[in-house]
Amino acid sequence: MTAQVGSVAIPQWYAAYTSPRHEKSVARQLEERHIDCFLPLYRSMRRWKDRRKEVALILFPGYVFVRMLPSDRLPVLQLPGVVRFVTFHGSPSPLPENEIEALRKGLENHIRAKSHPYLKAGRRVRVKNGAMAGAQGILIRRKQGCRLIISLDAIMRSVALEIDEEDVEPAS
Repeated sequence: MTAQVGSVAIPQWYAAYTSPRHEKSVARQLEERHIDCFLPLYRSMRRWKDRRKEVALILFPGYVFVRMLPSDRLPVLQLPGVVRFVTFHGSPSPLPENEIEALRKGLENHIRAKSHPYLKAGRRVRVKNGAMAGAQGILIRRKQGCRLIISLDAIMRSVALEIDEEDVEPAS
């Protein structure tokens, strides 16, 4: 399925499945070839016996998001570390543009995020204010506050973002 405006095909986001621990290498290779890609990272403090260090970790291990036309997938598949695209009935399955862009915008604005188990059920909400405005997900409550869980159904992965309860409303 390709998005089109008139007779012009529009690139869409797809999930490329990578070999374990090859996400950063694949993203670097895509950038070197001027192929639009997005590798969501989050910052985490790690502690060793002698020191503490903030490190960048992969938000969706095993996946790099690529914006392209389905007909342009061969150069991506030929990269070392790329295994395949997430497909539906044998064709690359496009990801919702608004979810990828909301995630990208939120991470650029330093929203605190971390990997979360995939969720399907729960109260669906839409963010009405802030850097993540327009994003939809599942609201869960924690002792420290609220988290918005954004689930990407195509790859069965979720991300948890800390959010103020006042910034969300029930999704329509």
